[in-house]
Amino acid sequence: MTEHKANALIHESSPYLLQHAHNPVDWMPWGEAAFDKARSEDKLVFLSIGYATCHWCHVMERESFENERIAEYLNQHFVSIKVDREERPDIDAVYMAVTQALNDGRGGWPMSLFLTPDRKPITAGTYFPPEDRFGRAGFLSVLKRMVELWGGEREKLAQQAAEITDWLHKQGAPEGSGELTDAPLDENYATLKLTFDERYGGFEKAPKFPTPHRLQALMRRHAQTGDPEPLRLAEFTLECMAAGGIHDQLGGGFHRYSTDREWLTPHFEKMLYDQALLLEAYLDAFQLTGNKLYSETAHSICGYVLRDLRDEAGGFHSAEDADSEGEEGKFYVWTFNELREVLGKDADLAGFVWGCVEAGNYFDEASHERTGANILHLPRSVADSAKARGLEPEALQRRMFEWRGKLFDRRGTRVRPLLDDKVLADWNGLMIGAMARAGALLGEPRYLQAAREAADFVLTKMTRDGRLLHRYRKGTAGIPAFAEDYAFMAGGLLQLYQADFNPHWLAEADRLGAELIRLFQRDNGLLYTQASDDPDAMIAPNSNLFDGAIPSANSAGAYALVRLGALLQKQQYTDAAAKILKGLGGRLKEMPVAHNYALLALEWLVLPVREVVVAGTREQAVPMLELLHARFLPRTVVALHEPGEAGEPIRKLVPFLTGQGPVEGKAAAYVCQNYTCQAPVTDSEKLKAALE
Repeated sequence: MTEHKANALIHESSPYLLQHAHNPVDWMPWGEAAFDKARSEDKLVFLSIGYATCHWCHVMERESFENERIAEYLNQHFVSIKVDREERPDIDAVYMAVTQALNDGRGGWPMSLFLTPDRKPITAGTYFPPEDRFGRAGFLSVLKRMVELWGGEREKLAQQAAEITDWLHKQGAPEGSGELTDAPLDENYATLKLTFDERYGGFEKAPKFPTPHRLQALMRRHAQTGDPEPLRLAEFTLECMAAGGIHDQLGGGFHRYSTDREWLTPHFEKMLYDQALLLEAYLDAFQLTGNKLYSETAHSICGYVLRDLRDEAGGFHSAEDADSEGEEGKFYVWTFNELREVLGKDADLAGFVWGCVEAGNYFDEASHERTGANILHLPRSVADSAKARGLEPEALQRRMFEWRGKLFDRRGTRVRPLLDDKVLADWNGLMIGAMARAGALLGEPRYLQAAREAADFVLTKMTRDGRLLHRYRKGTAGIPAFAEDYAFMAGGLLQLYQADFNPHWLAEADRLGAELIRLFQRDNGLLYTQASDDPDAMIAPNSNLFDGAIPSANSAGAYALVRLGALLQKQQYTDAAAKILKGLGGRLKEMPVAHNYALLALEWLVLPVREVVVAGTREQAVPMLELLHARFLPRTVVALHEPGEAGEPIRKLVPFLTGQGPVEGKAAAYVCQNYTCQAPVTDSEKLKAALE
């Protein structure tokens, strides 16, 4: 690749933008300067949106943005703008809606749009090959056609842009849903059961995304009804994913999704939000079943995040790329000869255990031919592998531990995938909550400490004048926070409080909850992506509604607020959560499966909710708190009320605790449900009975 003079992206913080800073394309960051240039030079804007670990973004960069001829044409006829979708979800959401509307619901990254100089979209697509190919228009052909239209049919383009923008403005809130009921919970379960893959777990066909909030909904269904079937569906999926190639069998953590039905071949990116959401699901399963597989998988996720995704200042990095040395998955896969080099005479047994074959089990996506490389996975249980080879399972487990160490060390000598080292407040909120919960449940102090440090990092390094900032990288924070940031951080801090019972975290969650309502909730009940006072307003307001790989701001906001309302006894939070869910309108009734995270919040409004207060010194309270951490208790909030001066901070936040203290010098647990409180209990066995 020829080194070119740096373009305007060289001054940006985003790793994605910096990747393009030496393209021959004269890229500019999003901002008034770029649109002023388009107006003054009477040019269309080419808007390219992607992110640092996006495989097809890399492909389009190599094929088109590093192509001298294409770059020259772009520079002559367009003002080209690059946007990191993870830095600017507000921009991404608005133009993704356009892309999907113009392409029969299809969208993705790289996202490629053409705009008028006043930001209005004319047309949109995703990846374009550099030249016409297999009936698909090439990028250069598309560029030339847009120049022709801008020169000869400008009024038509302007009219088209106006119509699209008008359509965007009409994509407001759906019709209100009236009373909230538990009907969407029943309908969601029926849909999940209907679309369940009985052979490989998960839902529907390839590609398969983990969508752990669906699994959480199933586990809550089991806890609510006692029906073993939803738990079976969730467990089978969690087991298949843990055994699959989507789970990094050496380094821990999960890849972004599976390209096939059986969870074998992943898209090799690793995203922070996937680790956090999957960690929550595996912790749920461990609480429900006590199965060590789930706690071990949770440990593997935490270990990966702390080893490879932790910023030196305390926050969590965003992602790792799928590619290294220009090849997807190269860092993770193994030829059989490599196994022999590292493991010697044990290679054949290791290959059998991890499903490796001489020809390779990794198929090239384009040719569908074997590449000779293998993705480590567990095609059968360790016990079955041991039985097939005449070994004791424990002995095989010990050998696998040794093999993992050797292979991990060898893998460490390879060129690593790119680390996207920006820190995002919303994704950190998810991981803070999950990591804190893991620390409390699994009895691992370093997980809890990492959650504390990340929370402190966001609240200090990513806050300005009391307001959250969305992004931090290498000492610099910026971009006013979005609804997702406030929603996920409020929820994460609430979970952190219920892990270590430091009232500081609850006070901050309370503050962020109030700001979430003040800055982002509109009269229709919904949370909008941008704050009401954000100076960089989009061409149309956007409200994130669907729970995809990442839950929507509305679902996460409702879930955080309804729990805060229960713990703090603040009706305004409960009412705000109800307004959000009503604002989702008929969608919850018609498509509940698209709103599984919202359903976690809905449960708090339509099913019984429990409050538990443990009153006593921290030392006295330990047995009861450990019991509460170990149990699967959906729709339960827990507070610790220490006597005397130590309890003053929590009493200021939750005044009703004043009347709940130790009993006869012993720690006491107060369990309340449906506005009725049981008599306090002073030992763990009686608390266990009170929770039944």
